[in-house]
Amino acid sequence: MPADKVGDPPQPALPAWKAFVVQFARETDGSQPTFSGRVEHLSSGRRAQFNSEKELLTILARLLAELGHSSA
Repeated sequence: MPADKVGDPPQPALPAWKAFVVQFARETDGSQPTFSGRVEHLSSGRRAQFNSEKELLTILARLLAELGHSSA
């Protein structure tokens, strides 16, 4: 059912089911090539480690794609 029908609540611009926490390792400060840590999806608790900017973005894209198929 489309969200623009009368009586349907508006869809939030920042839905909670797409919320993540990104925690950076102590060595990550922006001035060094080290870029590592972990990312966690708040609703499901799924988490993954990353060791580069590219890896972080790849993990986020994969999780968002998976969530898009299972959440509204």
